[in-house]
Amino acid sequence: MERSESGRPLSVVMASRYGHSPQDVWDTRIHSGEISLNGQTLLHDVPVGFGDVVEWRRPPWLEPAVPDQWPVVHDDGDVLVINKPSGLPVMPGGGFLQHTLSALLTESSRSIGDSLVPKPVHRLGRFTSGLQVCARRPQTRAMLSRELRPEGGCRKTYLAWTQPLRGLCAGETMVVTSDVVERPHPLLGWVWGPEPLDGEPCRRRLHARSDLRVLKRCDQGDLVEVSISTGRPHQIRIHLAQLGSPLLGDPLYLTEQRVNAAAVPGDGGYRLHAHTLAFVNGLHLRCAAGIWFAPI
Repeated sequence: MERSESGRPLSVVMASRYGHSPQDVWDTRIHSGEISLNGQTLLHDVPVGFGDVVEWRRPPWLEPAVPDQWPVVHDDGDVLVINKPSGLPVMPGGGFLQHTLSALLTESSRSIGDSLVPKPVHRLGRFTSGLQVCARRPQTRAMLSRELRPEGGCRKTYLAWTQPLRGLCAGETMVVTSDVVERPHPLLGWVWGPEPLDGEPCRRRLHARSDLRVLKRCDQGDLVEVSISTGRPHQIRIHLAQLGSPLLGDPLYLTEQRVNAAAVPGDGGYRLHAHTLAFVNGLHLRCAAGIWFAPI
């Protein structure tokens, strides 16, 4: 503890340091035996002194169930590419630690005694399915990571179900080059989104390009092929919302370039599939979406 905190109740100090929980919550944690002071478990709130060491033994949380099986698209002993199922997070975050692709790959490698663990090179959104590239060797991960960056030359193609695109017929194309901008959001502070219509302030902006082609038109919406090289956060979802045709079921990006104040980027409901990756080194990968192609 710092000298300025000496003599203050531990619950007050913890609430001041870690504002995600108010004082009464820290007091409850103390009384439940989750917190120790200088190695001794506490059962009631106490004043702290300069130099005291506090440890919080956070109870494990229950992680939601996720799909934990996937088809392998490519595996040469170093590069592993899977068809990631929708609903599986790639990396820890948002309440997920063990129920992630990263953790499942580590667990699987350890169970068979493999010291070279495949690790994700990039990150698909939790509810985006399709080609997820991993590599076992650090040098390979670094090389593929460079190629997947906007300046790396990798061509990424996705399939998306969208609300009807106005002015386009099946087979027609369109290029979208509007910026991805950072907009205020009441739950997260800021969130990446389309250019606002109402003059809402934007903090940062990133150049992005998406090449669209309408593959199929249905009463429910359009099946669209989207090729990107820039790979900005939520780029495809944002560009389609910019056009007034958000992904069907997208809870965050709405029509008229609005952002849902009650949703966050990790919420699901949309259909987006990473279909093709073409690397400059000649590696070309395709991943069929199966039943995903069926009209909805």
